[in-house]
Amino acid sequence: MRRMIPCIVALLAAAGACGGGRPIRYYTVELPPAPQPSTNVYPITVLIGRIGAPEILQDEPIAYRSGPNEIGTYNYHHWVEPPVRMVKVILIRQLRASGKYVSVTELGSSAQGEFVLRGRLYDFEEVDAGSTTALVTMDFELLDRKTAKTVWTHFYSYREPVQGKEISDVVSALDRNLRRGLTEVVSGMDAYFSARVPGRS
Repeated sequence: MRRMIPCIVALLAAAGACGGGRPIRYYTVELPPAPQPSTNVYPITVLIGRIGAPEILQDEPIAYRSGPNEIGTYNYHHWVEPPVRMVKVILIRQLRASGKYVSVTELGSSAQGEFVLRGRLYDFEEVDAGSTTALVTMDFELLDRKTAKTVWTHFYSYREPVQGKEISDVVSALDRNLRRGLTEVVSGMDAYFSARVPGRS
């Protein structure tokens, strides 16, 4: 996958429009649908706290892994925003789209809510090891603000097969993998609250 094959993607921007330099291609992931009305709303506000990540995932270039200990980035293939930010945006959208909570918002100095969800993104890159896969590894914990205790955790790690040889195929695989992992987070939180909120079991 090191060949830098040009491809057409949903979002494309060119650097050096005056004729100098190679164009940089930008990629994004699919956002969940808009929230739907629900009669099964938990009387809970969820705040989304910090999503930590290595520095390489706090920048826009798409990352790839060469062997067990080396990670590099593509010079001409970038995300529209850092992966760590995309994780938070999609997570908020998925939780809102579930229609299960009074409110889901980012944690801030004036934010009010009963629970804080925070996590860490460990891997979000192409891996070439015989076959090409898209690796996503992350974990999350739910904090009860009243007791200051962690009440629920979830770890996710999966290598999604890449169907093709272009960067756009890697992007599609990372997109599928990330959405699958965050869907597990949303489902796990739903199961946690369903078992504990009266009348919701």
